[in-house]
Amino acid sequence: MRTKMILWPTDFSETASHALKYAIEMANLYQVGIRILHVVDQPLGDENYMILAITPDELANSMEKNAADKMRELLAGLKTDLSVETITRRGDAIEEIVAEANGGDIGMVVIASHGRTGIAHFLYDNVAESVANRAQCPVLVVK
Repeated sequence: MRTKMILWPTDFSETASHALKYAIEMANLYQVGIRILHVVDQPLGDENYMILAITPDELANSMEKNAADKMRELLAGLKTDLSVETITRRGDAIEEIVAEANGGDIGMVVIASHGRTGIAHFLYDNVAESVANRAQCPVLVVK
């Protein structure tokens, strides 16, 4: 842990921004870098039915461009001397975050929990819970 990077997955939400403070604190404590990961969902559509005015790939490319813009804004406002890497991937958030966490050079994941309860907890995938259960490194879940 002490020589490996901190992984901070983000969806650019307020809750995720709160978790970034913890990621920076942990990275400063261990004098390691931070890897920021944003996952763009792969849009589904069937061009044969003409449901989408653009193709799923065009939509995903637009989403990736938007994520890159948000990542640049985030980095511009980040005041730290730590090494910071950014990654944007396309796919399922849980699968991509777990793959990155288990890739070998991550010592800890700091991830936000949106704190859904009741029916919402059952309707939506709980990304933080799934990552905590499947990652091979320690996971700090921030509310």
